Amino acid sequence: MLNFIQVLFDAAALGSLYALVALAIGLVFGIMRLINFAQGDYLTIGAYALVVPTASVTPPLLFGALPWPLMVAGVLATCIIVALLTERIAFRPLRNANPATLLISSFAVSYFLQHALMLVHTGRPKSIAMGSSLAQAIDIFGVRIPGVQLVTMTVTVSLLIGFVILLKKTAIGIQMRAAAENFQMARLLGVRANKVIAFGFALSGFLAGIVSLLLVAQTGTLDIKMGIMPVIFAFFATVIGGMGSLAGAALGGFLVGVTSVLLQAYLPPDLRAFRDAGVFALVILVLLVRPKGLIPSSASRERV
Repeated sequence: MLNFIQVLFDAAALGSLYALVALAIGLVFGIMRLINFAQGDYLTIGAYALVVPTASVTPPLLFGALPWPLMVAGVLATCIIVALLTERIAFRPLRNANPATLLISSFAVSYFLQHALMLVHTGRPKSIAMGSSLAQAIDIFGVRIPGVQLVTMTVTVSLLIGFVILLKKTAIGIQMRAAAENFQMARLLGVRANKVIAFGFALSGFLAGIVSLLLVAQTGTLDIKMGIMPVIFAFFATVIGGMGSLAGAALGGFLVGVTSVLLQAYLPPDLRAFRDAGVFALVILVLLVRPKGLIPSSASRERV
């Protein structure tokens, strides 16, 4: 029984990370109808901002050497700036292009960011000692839970509550919701397209920074491709949750993460290599039953 509870905590922690990445993808898709696959590279750049470019192992550190409030602020600022730059340089000029062009542009941005990062840091993985205090397990009714998992779940719940308040109680949040429902009508009513889209990208960069810090605290490693799998699973999460639905994206992220961990824990050893196939089967099953996702969005299909 205790082992099952431990697995549930592991599943909830991974699901929390996928929920945050899926939420970032859902934010941009809701406004621009763009699946931004460069989201994973924002995450990777945020993680690499912790170390000096010439370092193969740590120390030396860059933002990682600062007190934790400054370290968090530095990583978040880096991710937000990169997200805003890609929106301004790569996506804004193509805003009126067809969806296929926007999708190809997102792949091109991802490819460029990966190789730019590789030029600076090389492609070799790096180890980083960060969050050692969070690695210590906390005993909860006989179940030993790593502190980083509790932090991950707490941060995720806090951010989800914060996003609900932002979208429902602030002027910019209301404008984002209006834009997601019908961007053309929102613009006719005075919503500034550039401001709303830039704010959406800034939020996606903010979430990427949070996820990068949580991932590094859990794994202690940096890799050029560390953002690929989270963004792929987050994309599946947004699909099964309902494209354009932020609540659906978060729910889908939790489901994908929980399914992945449960399959890893309870599949026979010979079948664990096919864990990801089981996750993909879940996506297919959900779409067969609910083609529009678990929480379909009422947003218009029109793009900006």
